[in-house]
Amino acid sequence: MTIDRAVLMFAGFMVLASLALGVLASPWWYLLTVFAGLNMMQASMTGFCPAAIVFKRLGCKAGVAFK
Repeated sequence: MTIDRAVLMFAGFMVLASLALGVLASPWWYLLTVFAGLNMMQASMTGFCPAAIVFKRLGCKAGVAFK
């Protein structure tokens, strides 16, 4: 799995998990969805993604967007 795919999968998981927690536990969990969305927008503009750094250290292969 490449870093790009790992980052997209992680972002999707975070959005779905926060939506489920928002429905089941507390609406405050929706702030995690906001954070994930803002982080994706920031990464698309700057190329800096903390999750990509973590996945690189975990041994994922370089992708196109994050190296």
